[in-house]
Amino acid sequence: MSDSFPEVEPEPEAPQEPSYDPAAPAPLGIERTPTGNAEVDAQLGRLADVDHLAADGHVEVYEDVHQGLRAALTALDARPQPSSPYEHRS
Repeated sequence: MSDSFPEVEPEPEAPQEPSYDPAAPAPLGIERTPTGNAEVDAQLGRLADVDHLAADGHVEVYEDVHQGLRAALTALDARPQPSSPYEHRS
């Protein structure tokens, strides 16, 4: 004689809610509008790197972007400017 029990299907597990960690990196969702200057746009695009870093990693990225933007501005200042027809009038 064999005792047979009806097969019981396991109950489905309740969906796990994602745990919220306020210290976890999260994208800020800030849109970056292109400036038209490839060098500046590349530096501003680099700001997206902080979306995936813990807060203590932001400083390095911000300093790097700041240095790159300063270099881009310095390069703009070094370009020869067209002379104005109003210059050198006596």
